[in-house]
Order: sequence, then C-alpha cells, then structure tokens
Amino acid sequence: MMYKGGPMVPVLMANMIITICVIIERYITIRVAHGKGSIPNFVRRVKGMLDRNDINGAIKECDTQRGSVANVIREGLHKYNTMANTPDMEKEQKILAIQKEIEEATSLELPMLEKNLVILATISSVATLLGLLGTVFGMIRAFSALATAGAPDAVALSTGISEALINTALGIGTSALAIIFYNFFTTKIDGMTYGIDEAGFSIAQNFAAKH
Repeated sequence: MMYKGGPMVPVLMANMIITICVIIERYITIRVAHGKGSIPNFVRRVKGMLDRNDINGAIKECDTQRGSVANVIREGLHKYNTMANTPDMEKEQKILAIQKEIEEATSLELPMLEKNLVILATISSVATLLGLLGTVFGMIRAFSALATAGAPDAVALSTGISEALINTALGIGTSALAIIFYNFFTTKIDGMTYGIDEAGFSIAQNFAAKH
C-alpha cells in the first residue's frame, strides 16, 4: 500500500497510528477519571447525604466512587467541614471559600481530562487535507499517463488512479475516526463537568441553608 499510494501514504499512516494511540490513551484516562458507577446517581446520593447533614457519609461515598468528580467533591466537603467549625468568618466568606476550593480542585482535574484532545482535533482536519493532496498527486500521475503520445500507458494510468484512491481512503478514514472519538471524549468530559457543577452548587446551597 505504501508503494502504490505514493509519498503521502507514510504520512497518512503515521497520522492513523497517532490517532489510534491517542484514542487508547484518552479512553483509559477518562475511564479512570469517570470512577465507579453512574455519575448522576453518585451526585444524587451526595445531595441526599447533604440534605441529611451527613457530611462524613458523603466523603465516604466520594472515596467509594473515586474519579475526578469524586475528587473535586471530596475537597469541597472537606472545606465544608472546615468552614462549619470556623466561627470568626461571615457566612458569605465561608461560602466563597467553599466555592473557591471547588473551583481550584476543578482546575486541577480538567486539564488532565482534556490533555491530548487537541491532537485529535488537529488530525481530524489535517488528515483530510493530506489525503486530498495525495489524491491530487495520484491524479497528476494518471493524467500524465493519458497525455503520452500514441496509446495511453495503462499501467501508469491505473497506478495513478490507485494512488489517488488509497490516499483518499486513508485521509477520510483517519479524519472520521478522529472526529468520532473527539466528540465522544468531549461529551464524556462535559458530563463530568456538569456533575461537578451540580454537586458544587448543592454543597454551597446546603451550607448557606444550614449555617
């Protein structure tokens, strides 16, 4: 395939290999960051424990769930306990401190989740252009075979068309793979971010209502 496809095929194959490696790496990372079980169910359990004022139980639930969402919520709950036992601060200051703690924990977790996604976003665009460039090279070879005096060179013609089709297939296939998994990973990350925001809002509201 590399011989028939021309000079762009090794570049396209390298893009395909990079895409597959990034997909595997991101899948493992996001799977671990997701934790155990459903994130919406976990957030509902934490909210229920907050309503019952069972902060330690909510922290234990975070230890059981694991993952990025649980890590952020655990930090917020620890700050909740600290602020509840701090008498020399106004309520608004305590709520702001809890919200700031959650924001800082989130800012530490999200970059890890989004790492390397820019590679998939770039390849999803570049692979199509590289495939198109290889296709153009193949069509140039094909039309050069047609332009020869006398009978067209059938071997050169078929080689040029084969080169064009191989580059087209590799470029489109790599781009499609990168787009599908980029959207899949960003959807997973958005779900985790929504869970963090929902739980963080509940923690702040619960503290405001009970202290």
